[in-house]
Amino acid sequence: MNYFSTNNPSHKVSFQEAVRKGLPDDNGLFLPESIPVLPDSFISELPNLSLQEIGFEVAKLFVGDEIPEADLKTLVYDVLSFKTPIIKVEEDVYSLELYHGPTLAFKDVGARFMARCLSYFNEIENEPSSSDGKQVTVLAATSGDTGSAVANGFLGVEGVQVVLLYPKGKVSPFQEKQMTTLGKNIKALEIEGSFDDCQKLVKTAFLDQELSKQLGLTSANSINIARLIPQSFYYFYAYGQLVKQTNKPIVFSVPSGNYGNLTAGVVAQRMGLPIHHFVAATNANDIIPHYLQTGNFTPKPSVQTISNAMDVGNPSNFARLNYLFGESLNEFTKVITGNSYTDDETKKALQELQELDYTADPHGAVGYLGLKDYQKKNGVTGIFLETAHPIKFKEVVEPTLGIELDIPDSLRVFLDKEKVSIPCSSNYQSFKQTLKNLQ
Repeated sequence: MNYFSTNNPSHKVSFQEAVRKGLPDDNGLFLPESIPVLPDSFISELPNLSLQEIGFEVAKLFVGDEIPEADLKTLVYDVLSFKTPIIKVEEDVYSLELYHGPTLAFKDVGARFMARCLSYFNEIENEPSSSDGKQVTVLAATSGDTGSAVANGFLGVEGVQVVLLYPKGKVSPFQEKQMTTLGKNIKALEIEGSFDDCQKLVKTAFLDQELSKQLGLTSANSINIARLIPQSFYYFYAYGQLVKQTNKPIVFSVPSGNYGNLTAGVVAQRMGLPIHHFVAATNANDIIPHYLQTGNFTPKPSVQTISNAMDVGNPSNFARLNYLFGESLNEFTKVITGNSYTDDETKKALQELQELDYTADPHGAVGYLGLKDYQKKNGVTGIFLETAHPIKFKEVVEPTLGIELDIPDSLRVFLDKEKVSIPCSSNYQSFKQTLKNLQ
C-alpha cells in the first residue's frame, strides 16, 4: 500500500516512509492511495471477533508486505492488550470506553501502534536511525492525552528520542505528570502559548528541511498515518458488539479536537462498515461545526475549556476529511453532523450521566450531548466515545458531581515523581535552538 499527500496525490511513498516522515514535504497529510473495502463476510462475522483479530485483519490491508503477517500479528496483539468495553448507559445509548490502556486514554491505541511500527522498521535496518544515519526524533504537540500516550508508547525505544510540546497551564495536572516524569528518552517542552502554537511549531519544524534532516524528525500526532489507522479498529469492534443488540441504524458520536479519531471512523465506514452517521461533538472550539453549518472553514485562536483535549482552533485532520469528501460540503454533511457545547452544558451532562449511574469525563460528556441531540430527530442507536478516564480530570469531575474518584494504580505511581520540563517560547527560532540543544 502506497500513501500520498493531500496536497499532491501524484507523489507516493511507502507505508514505512509515511510513518517515518510523519508530514509530507508539501505540508499536506498522508492518505492511503486507496481505501480497501472489506468483504461482507468479514462485516457479518464482526460480532464473533475480538478487537485483536479485527485489528490484525484491518492493519494488514494498510501495511501490506512491509511488515510480514506473523510480525504484524504479534505487533497488533501487543498493542491491543487491554479491554475496550461497551457499556449500556440507557436505552439506545452506549459508551465505548477507550481509556483502559496504560495511560488511561484512547490515544494509547494509536501511539502504541506507531511506536511499535517505528521500532520494527528501525530493527530491520539493523540500526536505530533515520535514513541519514541520525537518531529518530519523534516530535509531538499535545493538548493533553497525546503526550502521555506517546511518551508511554515510546519509552525506552532505542534510537528514538521523543520531544513533547504542551501549552503551559492548559493541561490537567495528571496529564502533565504523565508527560514530565518519565525521563529516559522522553523530553517535555512547556510552551508559552496555546495548543495551536505547539502544533504550528511542530509543522514548521517538519517543513524546515535542514532541521528535519539533522534530527530525523517524525510526528506522533494524529497527522501521522500510523496514529490514524489503528483508531479505525475499535469502530469495527464496537459495531460488531452493538449490532447484536439493536435493529436500528448505528451512529457514533465522537468528541473532536484535531479530528483524527473521527477521520479514522470515516475510513472504517469507507472500508464497508455500515455506520449510519457520525456526530462531531466539540466544545467552544467549534471550527468544524461552524464549517458544516456555513460552508466556511475559519481557523481561529483556541479557547481554553474544561475539555482541554478538544481545545484546537485549527484542526489538522480537516485536510484529510475535506479530501475524502471531495471538498464538497454536501458530501461532508451527508456523513457528519457537528455540534458544540459550553462548559456549563458539559457539566450538566456529567451530572445527567451520573444520575444514570455512569461517571464520564468532560470529553465523553460532550460526546453524550452530541448523541442525545442527534437522537431527538433520528431513531437510532448510538455510541459515544469515552476517550479518557474521569480521574484525569478530577479537578472538574469531582466538584461537579460531588464525589471523590479512586485513583488507579497506573496513575498513582506518577504522583510523587518530580516534574521535569523545559520552558520554551512559541517563537520558532527560539524553539529550534532549544530542540537542537537537546541533542
